[in-house]
Parts: sequence; C-alpha cells; structure tokens
Amino acid sequence: MASSSAVGKLSREEFRRQKDLDAARKAGTAPAALDEEGRPINPHIPQYISQAPWYLDTGAPSLNHQRRPDYDNSSNKLDNWYDRGAKAGPAAKKYRKGACENCGALTHKKQDCLERPRKKGAKFTNKDIQADEIIQEVATGYDAKRDRWNGYDAAEHKRVYDEYAAVEAARQKMREEEIDNQTTTDLAAVRKVAKASKSDVKEADADFGSSEDEDADEDKYADAADAVGQKLDAKTRITVRNLRIREDTAKYLINLDPESAYYDPKTRSMRDAPLKNIPAEEARFAGDNFFRYSGEAPEVQQLQLFAWQAAARGNDVHLNANPTQGELLHYEFRQKKEELKDTTKTSILAKYGGAEYLDTAPKELRQGQTEDYVEYSRTGQIIKGRERAKAKSKYPEDVYINNHTAVWGSWYNSSDGTWGYACCHSNIHISYCSGQAGIDATEASSAQHLLASAPQPAAHEPPKDESQPQRSDKVDQNYSKRRIGEGEVKLDDERLARAVREEKKRKERGGKDMDDRSGKKQKGGLEVGSHDVTEEELEAYRMTRRMAEDPMANYVDEN
Repeated sequence: MASSSAVGKLSREEFRRQKDLDAARKAGTAPAALDEEGRPINPHIPQYISQAPWYLDTGAPSLNHQRRPDYDNSSNKLDNWYDRGAKAGPAAKKYRKGACENCGALTHKKQDCLERPRKKGAKFTNKDIQADEIIQEVATGYDAKRDRWNGYDAAEHKRVYDEYAAVEAARQKMREEEIDNQTTTDLAAVRKVAKASKSDVKEADADFGSSEDEDADEDKYADAADAVGQKLDAKTRITVRNLRIREDTAKYLINLDPESAYYDPKTRSMRDAPLKNIPAEEARFAGDNFFRYSGEAPEVQQLQLFAWQAAARGNDVHLNANPTQGELLHYEFRQKKEELKDTTKTSILAKYGGAEYLDTAPKELRQGQTEDYVEYSRTGQIIKGRERAKAKSKYPEDVYINNHTAVWGSWYNSSDGTWGYACCHSNIHISYCSGQAGIDATEASSAQHLLASAPQPAAHEPPKDESQPQRSDKVDQNYSKRRIGEGEVKLDDERLARAVREEKKRKERGGKDMDDRSGKKQKGGLEVGSHDVTEEELEAYRMTRRMAEDPMANYVDEN
C-alpha cells in the first residue's frame, strides 16, 4: 500500500493488479516493497500511515515522512554567538588610510561608528585611535535565525537584579537609622515614624516601588474584576449571568410588524433586517446575514466554492480534511488568474492599441459641477456669463481650401446621387472652386437640361398622341434618384385601371410575355425596357398579388 501514493490515479486493471500484489505481499508469497534506502516496508502497515502527504510525496514508496528528520543542530546552539564588544589587540598609533574618520578603526566607516562624534576626528588629530573590532561569521540555522533570545547573555540581568537589591537595602537601612535616632520607646511612635519615612521615600523615588505593595494592589484589583459573561460581586459573592445588556432593545421589539423579518426564538436569530428602509451601516441591528457577508466570511465562502469546483473537476481537494492544501491551491489559482488577465489585456492592447484611452480623468472631474454662472433671456440670448464652448470632433471643422466658401458635403446632386461643394456644385473632392460658372456648367451638363435641349421634330411628322406626356414623366422619373412608392404619389385612374387589366392578363398567361413586352417600342421612340415601372404598374401589382401570410385570404363567406 505504500506504493499507491506514487502511482496516483490507476486504471481498473492496474488497480486490480495492485490489490493482488498487496495481498500476495501480506500473505508472504511476494517480496516486500523497498524504500529509497533499500529497506523493506512492512505490508501490514495501514495506508494512512504508509502513504505520504502531497507536500512530502517523492513519487516512490517510502516511510521517511514518518521518521524524525535529521537536523544539524550545531549552528542552532545559543552559545554559538559572537563576542559583543571584543577588540583585536592594541590600537594603532597613527591614522591608517581607509579607517573610520571619527575613531580610527579599520573595521567600520564613519557613518557606522558607534563612538561619540568628535569635534575633530582621529583622521586629523591622530589621537585616541580605537582598536579594531573582531568580526565573527556566525552560521545560523533556521531556528537560530528566528530565535529572539539568540545571543542574549543571562548574566546581564544580574546587574539589574543587583541594582534593585541595592536600592531596597538602602531603603531598609534608612528606616533603621530613623528608628534608632528616636529617643522614645513607645511602639506607636516608632510605627508612625516608620510609616512617615516610608511615604517620604516613596515620593522621593517614584520609579522604584516595593514588590510587596505592587503584589497587594494586583490582588486587590483581581478580586474586584468581573469574569467574562458574568457579573461577580466580590463582597456578596453573588453571580449573575449577563446574557446581554438589559438597556438594549431586543431583536423582536425593533419592528412589531408581524410581516417583518422572522425571529427564531429557539436559536435567538433574525436573519433579515427588521427595518428595510434604513441602510445596514446605520441601523442598530441589520440582521444576522449582514455579519455573515462581512469581514472574512466571504473569503471562506469563496474558498469552499473553489474546493467544491476543484473536486468536481477530479482534483483531490477537501477543505475540511486538508485546509492548508485548499488554501495554497486557491492562492495559486488566484495568482494564475491575475497573470492570465494581465497577459490577455496586454496582448489585446498590443494588437489593437488604445492604451491611451484607458487613462481617463476621474469620474468626479468628468461629472463635476462648475461655478460658471450663465443667465439666458426668454429668447435664448446670453445676458450674463460666458457661453459654453461647443463640443468639437476629431476632424477639422470650418476649414475652407482651394478658394471654396463651403465645406465638402454641403451640396447633394439628386440627379446622380453624389455629394459636393455648395459654392460651385463640384462633386470632385479637393477641387478648385469655380464659383457661379461652375454652377452654370453643372446645370448645363445635367440630364434634364440635355433632354430639354434636344432638337424639335420636323413639321411633316405625325402629331404626338396622348402618351407623349406620360413618357416625359417617365424620363424625369427614371433620371431622378427618388425611389418608386416613396413620398406623395399621385395616380391616374385610367392608367391604374389599364395597368390592373394588364397585370391580370399577365398572371393568366403565367408571366410568359415579360420578355415580349420589354422588347417592344412605343410611339415615343423610347424603349420600355430602358425605364423602370410606373407608379400605376406598381400599385396594380400590389392590388392583385396574393397575400399568403394573410389569415383571411382563403376565407369564403358561404352565406
């Protein structure tokens, strides 16, 4: 069973063979497993002892995690410490180059010198040069480096003890002398003098007090102190259980509405806030859930959620069984998540750019109010103050080039659907302005003007029929960019009736005459196929088409 920690997750066949091998080892038919040092492992050792934890698992069967590690304690002893204040040999007679400018020692510099700063250093006076210190290299281990008492000499405390003992002896001697100087033998007077001398000494030297007096005061205060959760009267010895301060309002009395938060008398808990219209930070009691979602409680919930999700993905993580492992894995997960987030952000900014737009002004400055006062009249004119500047775009505005007096896009030609300059009606960008001459030339070259200036027919030609005005309307319609069926449409009743009859005939024939009709010539001399449909033909198509999505299209009234 010791090797099961090294194999990890086994397949069904491997697990069966492992169980057979363990059974053979326990029966004695198979040799025992060997650890890293070649020592056999008892097969009867339980798995929870033989299996190494995840932070000590080496991938091989071993019982080293159950043995005491061999530490080198030679460097952790307290007596292995440098000698404080030890100096090497006699001091030098003259100042040496590179030594301390203050005391003349070679083992430190002036800024590290612990001697009293001299008015003139040893570098300039060559007097009272101090000896060099002994610098020892003490190799400390893990425990010795973290021992706060490492290098402490216990003999130093003896000096403090001797000082207090000397002060106490001097005090006692002073009292005895005061008593000996008295001539009376009255015991009350002797006690009075001793008490007065004791109070005088206490006032004169307040830093040193008697340990007996201090112990007596501590005992007195300790007797009068109350225990946690109790109110104990030291005189009457009556203990009163203090569950809560009696002046505080109970939870169920904050809001007497029966429809308010539910109070459980058994557990004395009220999960919701009794007063909903008061913020939780300002309320006297905001509910037990308020404390549940504040402090470190959300972090514990996130850790538990991470452990559940990791266990669902197949990882061996259990927060209650091994909280240290769960905490470390959660920390590593958060670190990798932050690194991935930063990497993704950096790659997106490197590919598409736009890092300068992330450094925006604070929200307080962007939406802040100003002290600029502006007063308007009823007509919208400014009476007082300064008018607010208009917002500008990133493109240059009101910039006229090449002698133009209007910007590009200020004029639209409806005949060919192009934009241009309003000052010269030129539809060529960054062209030179020609003024009124350009406007006249544009109008002269338009399609309407060319058709209107066509040569008149001869006198012997037959007169035009009624359809001629209709064809001129068609021409105007086709050369304009207005779409059929948009705007205000005026329909001719005769044309509409004729178009409806033609549409019905076309549908009866199955639409086979579309090519024939498109190739015919009319009397006006223009081909029908070179023009769009008329408004009447479009309306006839709409009137005669079948509405398949209409639910009442197939309805027939039998009555």
